Amino acid sequence: MNNKLLYKNYIFLEKINNLVKENLLKFSNISIIIDISHDKIKKSKNALSIINFARKNKIPFIIKNNFQECVKYKADGILIEQQNKKNIKPLLLKRKFDIIGKAHNQLEYLQKVNQNCSLIMLSPLFFNKKYSKYKILDVLKFNNFTLNWKTPICALGGINFQTLKKIRLLKTKNLSFKNFIFEPKIKKPACKFNCRLV
Repeated sequence: MNNKLLYKNYIFLEKINNLVKENLLKFSNISIIIDISHDKIKKSKNALSIINFARKNKIPFIIKNNFQECVKYKADGILIEQQNKKNIKPLLLKRKFDIIGKAHNQLEYLQKVNQNCSLIMLSPLFFNKKYSKYKILDVLKFNNFTLNWKTPICALGGINFQTLKKIRLLKTKNLSFKNFIFEPKIKKPACKFNCRLV
């Protein structure tokens, strides 16, 4: 596959194990999105394990919703979910820092634009357990939704081996997924999403 088709991958992680570590290192263009919660000790330990792995392997990491934790752990960015309407404090804008938004429709997209997001994740792309088949966008709706959107878009939801063939039809080179990283069939170089994946 031509290098022009190289994708940027954002991977949601709440826990990490040896299989995930091996799979992460097969991607050359990734960022990890971490959900940090100090309400539960186990979640906090998982998050720290992910952060340590990311730092050791020089992988950018982004923390979901929690501005204070971004500062504390010197994260590379923050993910603002659709229900989060807070604006990011200017302090972080003085250095390189990614502000990523999450949206399901036009209204939420405009909301994230006003929050200075440099990338917006649009979901759900394909069917997954979180959404019914009537709520998914699929390729046609996804491309029509984003036709006049000026902020870069990332596809999110239901990306797996069954839906990979449709990825090339999307008008974006930014992908985000969660369960796919636990797939033992992933082969190097996964970053190109080519035939060696299957």
